[in-house]
Amino acid sequence: MRRAWPGQSYPLGATWDGAGVNFALFSENATRVQLCLFDDSDGNKESSRITLSEKTDQVWHIYLPEVRPGQRYGYRVDGPYAPEEGHRFNPAKLLLDPYAKAIAGSIQWSDALFGYTLGHPDADLSRDERDSATGLPKCVVVDPAFSWGNDAPPRTPWHKTLIYELHVKGFTIRHPEVPPELQGTYEGLCHPAVIGYLRSLGITAVELLPVHQFVADKHLRDRGLTNYWGYNSVGFFAPEADYSSSGVLGQQVAEFKTLVKTLHREGIEMILDVVYNHTAEGNHLGPTLCFRGIDNAAYYRLVADNRRYYMDYTGCGNTLNMTHPRTLQLIMDSLRYWVLEMHVDGFRFDLASALARELHEVDRLGAFFDIIHQDPVLSQVKLIAEPWDLGEGGYQLGNFPPGWSEWNDRYRDAVRCYWRGDDGMIGHLAARLSGSHDLFARSGRAPSAGINFVTTHDGFTLQDLVSYERKHNEANHEGNRDGSDHNRSWNSGEEGPSEKPEVNALRARQKRNLLATLFFSQGIPMLLAGDELGRTQGGNNNAYCQDNEMSWLDWEGADREMLGFVTELLKVRKRHPLFRRRAYPKPEDTSWLAPEGREMAEADWKLPFARCFGMLMIGQRLAERDGYGQPILDDDLLLLLNAHHEAIEFKLPGEGWSAVLDTAGQKAAPAKSYALQGRSLSLLVRSGAR
Repeated sequence: MRRAWPGQSYPLGATWDGAGVNFALFSENATRVQLCLFDDSDGNKESSRITLSEKTDQVWHIYLPEVRPGQRYGYRVDGPYAPEEGHRFNPAKLLLDPYAKAIAGSIQWSDALFGYTLGHPDADLSRDERDSATGLPKCVVVDPAFSWGNDAPPRTPWHKTLIYELHVKGFTIRHPEVPPELQGTYEGLCHPAVIGYLRSLGITAVELLPVHQFVADKHLRDRGLTNYWGYNSVGFFAPEADYSSSGVLGQQVAEFKTLVKTLHREGIEMILDVVYNHTAEGNHLGPTLCFRGIDNAAYYRLVADNRRYYMDYTGCGNTLNMTHPRTLQLIMDSLRYWVLEMHVDGFRFDLASALARELHEVDRLGAFFDIIHQDPVLSQVKLIAEPWDLGEGGYQLGNFPPGWSEWNDRYRDAVRCYWRGDDGMIGHLAARLSGSHDLFARSGRAPSAGINFVTTHDGFTLQDLVSYERKHNEANHEGNRDGSDHNRSWNSGEEGPSEKPEVNALRARQKRNLLATLFFSQGIPMLLAGDELGRTQGGNNNAYCQDNEMSWLDWEGADREMLGFVTELLKVRKRHPLFRRRAYPKPEDTSWLAPEGREMAEADWKLPFARCFGMLMIGQRLAERDGYGQPILDDDLLLLLNAHHEAIEFKLPGEGWSAVLDTAGQKAAPAKSYALQGRSLSLLVRSGAR
């Protein structure tokens, strides 16, 4: 028998204090909680089962003085099995600790992982008695000690932020300079060749696709696929073990900390894409892995008049219950842990509208947002919302409170439609170029409230956007029914790879147009990793299940010319503060010009076939100041855009202009007018008074 003391109800989880470990687990409706310890080499042999006799404020707890870091464990929780009442307790099922700081092993799918016997009519209404321990990964006690040295968050101001969205594995798994044993790992991202690339590119923050421990769905594994993106969390405190090169008995925690420390040393922030809206347990027919078996009625939103079923605002089978204080505590504790213990700099919240649902409707000022707003830790980091979910009223772009930025899909749509040549788009594009004032200013926010993007992990890559009219998701084995329906014509002449120089030249120019628009817009630009290298997924616009060369970056086949163009774009943006306004400009600071050189009249915006205009920004009015408190007088900037097929002679406002960038490759110095080529963008600069 192991020695045991009562322990404490706080903090939740397994806490090593240098002498032993305190275990604490919340369950409001359980009748018995047992802690299971696993001591054999593969972690599947249960060596001890200890009943937690102490319960304080619905938290079951115990202290074991003989337990050390590296100990694997799980829980068995007993109580009523009454799905119609919302309870699904089953002590035959081993459960993960929601507060586990590390998780070892991969899930081994079998019928035993389900709390009911599969295949029976109304199967989930009866409890299955098979033990699930051999198929479930195990929680690990972690020693939090780490030498952070003089690590400090870069705290890059929002208006100077450049976000780079990447996947931990996909970014380095094919990198020729990263040693094979480090490819696809946190440590691989720390490699000097990778860090040097990020630094030379000029980004200021990496946004990682989910790195919370996640589960590869059974239905995907049955089809020979996996959950590559990771939007299927089961451990909100544990870094994904599959991305660790050094081990999974707590080593993954130190390895992730090393990654953050390395990025910070280079002035690069770490933003995590987090999935708190649902878990990997799915709907009422899903597996019992963690929350469902610990306290289903507390952790999940259940249908009010039939608590057997789950409210699903996420499209993933369930929605976490943000109306329960312990669920709110779980999420807030997780967020604070990643900031205080792991030193991350911000979060992008997947399907954030689901977090605001107090009852059924989305509540813009729900408890979750109130708590974050007043939290002295979380209110100081970068907070980004994906401002929608799949439920009624879930689209909430522009409605998040001050302190939040939002993924701006209207920016994406306007930029794509304009450069594709759609009619009537110049007004929409002008609103996005100037920072989407119509969306964010009404709540008192600045242009930095909008995260601008043309492509993300979810959809076509930039290369595929200009190369395919329709999705090609056949490899997902869903009959090509998944993903967005189509891409519409980009008038490139043919689909897919081409051997025609004129087709490839047009595609390359369209990519330059899209990227230049992105980095020359007010707001925060986000670049999808690999777009600067010409990465293709062969037309697959929903590669969430493709952990293979379709999704991984091809470093040796990279488009170096496009990389050079993107690197120059970032330098130009950093060189000119006018692209990085802290606040929306006054009307007199920005003028919109017709090709004749005059200011646009109201009627010009309504012309259905108008596809050419200019944006003039006056540098002398810039309010930003230098280190001595003196005004910085930036250059005047003139951005010219032409989505017509044919060239247009654009009359310039005054003299002294020089072209610094032209997506058509022009080198001629402008005089009184500029020969703006078809389907091209040009940036002209006039030196400001010094």
